[in-house]
Amino acid sequence: MSDTTVQKVTWSSRTTFLMAAIGCAVGLGNLWRFPYIAGQNGGGAFIIVYVGFVFLLGVPLIMSELAIGRAGKLNAVGTMEKLIRMGHHPFWKSIGWISILVPVCGLSYYSVVAGWSIDYIYKAAAGQFIGVDAAASGAIFVEAQENWPALVAWFSIFLFITVAIISLGVKEGLEKAVKFMLPALFIILIFLAAYAMITGDSAKAVDFLLNPDFSKLTPRAILEALGQALFSLAIGVGGLITYGAYLPDDVSLPKSAGIIAIADTIVALLAGFAIFPIVFEYGLTPGEGPGLIFATLPIAFGQMPGGLIFGTLFFTLLSFAALTSTIGMLEPIVAWFVDNGMSRIKMAWATGLVAWSVGMFMVLSFNVLADLKPLNFIPLYEDKNLFGIMDYTVANVLLPINALLIGLFAGWAMKVEMVQTQLGFKYGNIDYRLWHFSTKYVATIAITLVVYSTIFGNPF
Repeated sequence: MSDTTVQKVTWSSRTTFLMAAIGCAVGLGNLWRFPYIAGQNGGGAFIIVYVGFVFLLGVPLIMSELAIGRAGKLNAVGTMEKLIRMGHHPFWKSIGWISILVPVCGLSYYSVVAGWSIDYIYKAAAGQFIGVDAAASGAIFVEAQENWPALVAWFSIFLFITVAIISLGVKEGLEKAVKFMLPALFIILIFLAAYAMITGDSAKAVDFLLNPDFSKLTPRAILEALGQALFSLAIGVGGLITYGAYLPDDVSLPKSAGIIAIADTIVALLAGFAIFPIVFEYGLTPGEGPGLIFATLPIAFGQMPGGLIFGTLFFTLLSFAALTSTIGMLEPIVAWFVDNGMSRIKMAWATGLVAWSVGMFMVLSFNVLADLKPLNFIPLYEDKNLFGIMDYTVANVLLPINALLIGLFAGWAMKVEMVQTQLGFKYGNIDYRLWHFSTKYVATIAITLVVYSTIFGNPF
């Protein structure tokens, strides 16, 4: 089947689609961001609220994104244009454009962090963490960031792999990649979690993850849980709309959304069981921040039995998770070009070149341009370098706004006929009412709070 246009492409099977969609959702948000945010907000209580948001808000919004994509059977912009021709207001085209803008920006800085993962595969396998203490591990991380030629090389390698996969097309590239990487990701993660529970302080980890202390659950932590649920499920990125465009009409979207959410949550929890037994066994701090993965855990990898193998597999896992996400970022952009009659191969590499050019500034913001903080006069971006500006804008501004727009469109504007056709819900039935109430009111109000707290500060 030709990949010349999006309309001619369909997934080989429902299983392949689910692998791709789960891969799109599973990423650094699960393995890098989730552990330290859970650690900062009390562990078990935070996780309960997070899981609640995943299913109360995440599943209805995933269903909505997939429904939008399958209704249009085009790229995100083309789909919204088609829905406008079907009677929806032209304002909703903004969903399509943000769904292109987010992956363009996200690809440029996400690939930089993914490049660190590849670098750390080499460092772990070469035994560079053996016997290191906190100061030495921190020095390795700082040196890795300051060595900009090496950073450029790792970032370029990762982006090259992403572009190469997407340039091959949906069936020969994307499908084959996720069929290999997603099972490998789960196998590695299960092995690491089991090994960590056996060799680490499993009692403290289980208590931390599963014994909720609601006294530590502040209003701010609840907002953090909501933001993490949106970030982790890749809602608003554009990948799910595009993946929905490739779906046959006989695939159940509610069931698919549930499976995606369950798999994503399992990965986040397994990541906790792979990380926190090691953290507690070696006296590390669970709420260490982003440096937990790259600066703190290597201390344990250098001391634990089998740490060389464990560390190498851990950073391989991180790289696989990042790659399944970045191909989900690049595909919506390339699909837009392909839908407009352009060559997939040429536009994949052209988009990759743009992302690489912007990404170079992200790389240099850790070294040569570290002191460049061009938006320091704006409170939201105070003391943020170029990487920080891009990260904050995508994760805390564009993603929540697009998720809000998707919730508003689904709950307030999506025509009943479209809901019935795509979701299989009969108007007035309990399943329709639950989905409609969640998207129309719960998601809209909750995401509005996230956007408000981002722009104006925590309201609590």
